Amino acid sequence: VQLVESGGGLAQAGGSLRLSCVVSGFGFDDAAIGWFRQVPGKEREGFSCIILKTGTAYYKKEDVKDRFIISRDQAKNTVYLQMNNLKPEDTAVYTCAADERPRGDYCSDWDITYAFWGRGTQVTVSS
Repeated sequence: VQLVESGGGLAQAGGSLRLSCVVSGFGFDDAAIGWFRQVPGKEREGFSCIILKTGTAYYKKEDVKDRFIISRDQAKNTVYLQMNNLKPEDTAVYTCAADERPRGDYCSDWDITYAFWGRGTQVTVSS
């Protein structure tokens, strides 16, 4: 199982970035993918996830709910995170993770739920 993130980089406040998470090694439709972020010295936080089979998306943090959009492209085995109206406090390492056994049409923001992880991509937002 492999997850590879891309699309991170430097953006100005108010700008946008789109992260990608390419998934391989298991049935794409069988899993849920979560996005997490971590700032040095702070705990990793899950903020969004998607059920690959149905496309049902969840936003677990209020501060991203109206700015970030999670989606998936089944043909490309890829999950996207469109991040708009970026803020300096969005600066973090962003990592995608796979839960191979989601419960129905629900996915979690708890990192212990996810068995497989990408290596992460740095997002830096300047003010």
